[in-house]
Amino acid sequence: MPKRSPKTLDGTIQDLYGHVTGLQKDISIIRDNHLKHMHDDIDKLDKKVDKIENKTDQLLYWIIGGAFTTILALTGLFNLFLN
Repeated sequence: MPKRSPKTLDGTIQDLYGHVTGLQKDISIIRDNHLKHMHDDIDKLDKKVDKIENKTDQLLYWIIGGAFTTILALTGLFNLFLN
């Protein structure tokens, strides 16, 4: 954009109005387009994180249950051999 200096007050006001109008268009594009895409992407990531969290919870329950079962089995075997 070439730099020019308006010679009248009306020219200055028109230039400022043009800049403000351009900024309003840019802001509406960012708000309507870019932020909506970011919101959708964040929702997709949230769903993926929830799936991973559920899988790790299930794995943790299996590990704790297996450890508890092993401890009970070993305790029962020691009681068998000691008696």
